[in-house]
Amino acid sequence: MATTALVVDDEVDLCRLMQITLTKMGIKSDVAYTLSQAKSYWQDNDYDFCLTDLKLPDGSGLELVKHISASSNKPIAVITAHGSMDLAIEALKLGAFDFVNKPLELPRLRQLVENALKVIHQNNEVEATPESSPEQQILDSRLIGDSAVMHPLKNTILKLARSQAPVFLSGASGTGKEVVARLIHDLSPRRDGSFVPVNCGAIPSELMESEFFGHKKGSFTGAVADKQGLFQQANGGTLFLDEVADLPLAMQVKLLRAIQEKTVRAIGDTKEVPVDIRILSATHKDLNQLVQVSLFRQDLYYRINVIELKLPTLNARRDDIPVLAEHFLAMIAEEWQLESQPLLTAEAHLRLQQHDFAGNVRELRNVLERAVTLAETSTIDISHLGLSDFDVNQKTDKHQKINENRISDSIEKTDKNDEKPSSIKNDTTQQVTANLHPYRTMTHHYAAVKRPSISGVISDSTLSEIDQRSAVSTAYGIESTDEVTDKHQSETVIKNDNEHNQFAITTASNTVSAQLPAQGLEHYLQEQEKKLIITALKQTGWNKTQAAELLGTTFRSLRYRMTKLDIAEDQSE
Repeated sequence: MATTALVVDDEVDLCRLMQITLTKMGIKSDVAYTLSQAKSYWQDNDYDFCLTDLKLPDGSGLELVKHISASSNKPIAVITAHGSMDLAIEALKLGAFDFVNKPLELPRLRQLVENALKVIHQNNEVEATPESSPEQQILDSRLIGDSAVMHPLKNTILKLARSQAPVFLSGASGTGKEVVARLIHDLSPRRDGSFVPVNCGAIPSELMESEFFGHKKGSFTGAVADKQGLFQQANGGTLFLDEVADLPLAMQVKLLRAIQEKTVRAIGDTKEVPVDIRILSATHKDLNQLVQVSLFRQDLYYRINVIELKLPTLNARRDDIPVLAEHFLAMIAEEWQLESQPLLTAEAHLRLQQHDFAGNVRELRNVLERAVTLAETSTIDISHLGLSDFDVNQKTDKHQKINENRISDSIEKTDKNDEKPSSIKNDTTQQVTANLHPYRTMTHHYAAVKRPSISGVISDSTLSEIDQRSAVSTAYGIESTDEVTDKHQSETVIKNDNEHNQFAITTASNTVSAQLPAQGLEHYLQEQEKKLIITALKQTGWNKTQAAELLGTTFRSLRYRMTKLDIAEDQSE
């Protein structure tokens, strides 16, 4: 059956030119000159693809793109006038297959039609064998995982593969961005062309233009022969710009023109050469944030980020860890030429699923390679993974970091003397004790002032104890042994504590008049803090490491406080 197409444009001569070109390629075509006529033709006939102008007498071609994309997966390409690149980008986001610029160049038109025919052929294969199509088999064999987040990802990849629109792959390092980029290429009509990956951060800035666009012999010192650039190498295929955020601004300008005009000029050459490539890009950085701080060009960002595909972290797809582990072990056994494939014990499987993979899939493979190396047999146990100590250290470092950040915030607040101290998480199950662990206590202590003894209510000894613990709580911040789960929880606890604090202060104020420290709050708190630090140092024989442990802080933080409070190495009361 002959292929049919619908051509939509209000320029009669241009329509005739496109019809003649399509006829020579064996394609039968009809012409519509308005948006309403085009919608009527598309509804009454079964066309294989559509080619439409974006500016029509009775509306925009974008409406036709939305109309066709909503009802079918047949390719629709758009014709855009010079300077209307934003409209072309919008059309691609709405589902357009590709675009061609005016004035219309016949070689570019033929290339677009050939790509559309490949998409049509792919669609026919998928419709004939939806469950066992070659595309689906390739996807399932190379993108491992069957968790909830993977199903929509695989469906999106199949859709993107049939398009020519630039795709921006975002996600943390190690999530498999290059794997997905290769999949998009191998599943696309460009599969017969080259897939050319390039790490933009690994090319020296002075060689970048030559690497991307090539050079002619003798164009500069060292150019002893003609060199083909990456754009020319990827002609007819896909160019993958990995770590695109590392491109220098000067190169971003040149790259923008090449992507927009689809032509390149080698260094030392006098003419531009047309290229037919699809741009895929990726980075682990926040590209939008870099645009805001003027480290990445906004116009280039919109050109490469027509469609964004965010890849999930491994922690978001823990159900896939066992099957991924088996896949990597099979690969390792084949690459290392092992007699048999290593096997994970049930405990090792469980331990992998509990691990926090900061390096995502890449880290998982590295862990398994280490385990295979350490295991003396083909069975991999928990001890071979080497994750227990790593996780403990990771948790400790995280706790110390949180602790130090809270100390720094407290120091800044004390120096500025413009904020009231806040209490941290209260645990009513723990009793109030006079110990030297202000960070580890689970009980809140509010900023206390010295009051006369209230008969039957508060004793002087109790006030003294509260004063000491309150001073350290304010200066350091009380840290629970349990990590703060989230910001909302902390804010809720603080709010409740503040309400309780206000009630206590109001009650005490109504009972007896408070005596404020003569030298001010800041000096008072520092003196109380100084006393506690000296007490801990004396108990440990002035061993700062042990004293820091008693106080529940780090050695570095304790040393900083000793310097700030003028505590000498052998100071005594």
